[in-house]
Amino acid sequence: MITKIANSLKYGKQHGEFGVQILYPGLIKPALPDTGFSTIGRIDHARINPGTLIPMHPHQNDEILTYLRSGSVDHKDSEGNTGKISNNNLMLMNAGANFYHEEQVLEEGGILEALQIFIRPETADLPSGVQFAQLKEPHSVNHWRTIAGKDADVPLQFRSDTWVMDLRLEKGEQIGLPEAPATNCTYLFYLFEGEVNVDGELSLTKGESVLLETGLAEFQATRTSDIVLLITRTTAAHYDRGMYSGNLHL
Repeated sequence: MITKIANSLKYGKQHGEFGVQILYPGLIKPALPDTGFSTIGRIDHARINPGTLIPMHPHQNDEILTYLRSGSVDHKDSEGNTGKISNNNLMLMNAGANFYHEEQVLEEGGILEALQIFIRPETADLPSGVQFAQLKEPHSVNHWRTIAGKDADVPLQFRSDTWVMDLRLEKGEQIGLPEAPATNCTYLFYLFEGEVNVDGELSLTKGESVLLETGLAEFQATRTSDIVLLITRTTAAHYDRGMYSGNLHL
């Protein structure tokens, strides 16, 4: 089954120089009493002006992947970590019971456009930490690249059965879904930029996505497109009361 998630399902917020569109993927399944979908809590698509400071603030029981396509950020946190995030240096914050961070959007990087992907851990109050991963290239052209997952051999590690892949699909190119990394997997295909047709029937524009409860689908780019693919094992254990990844009553 393939279900389109249109931009109209998102919640928009604007705080000064900070604009974000929030996707709660569980809302596409109203029969399920959960704003998330299995281990996927929510996805924030942010656009932030250079020079903006996002001051120190807390997170609890969230796995937070910061995925930049433009702009650059200086990171600081309560664990003493510092680092620069860019389109080829990604960050995953494994926030346990007590974790704070701040982000400074750098002037020299220009406008920041990024996803913050909130994944649910297996259980609450795990140790906090931060991971950085330097990618060989900013874009993976016409082939799927794993950037985060449960496995030890991927660049960034989640603490639940969740995987994130990305892809730049050039105009006119076509690709299918990658092989599932586990049994009972569901895919969330998020179009960061561009235009894509799904199975020659559905058309997606920037910010839209599809939930795929089957591993069979074909995607063709009608414009060169940047894509993020989330995979969750739907039967996986997960803690659904994280500060941001938790189930909300909207």
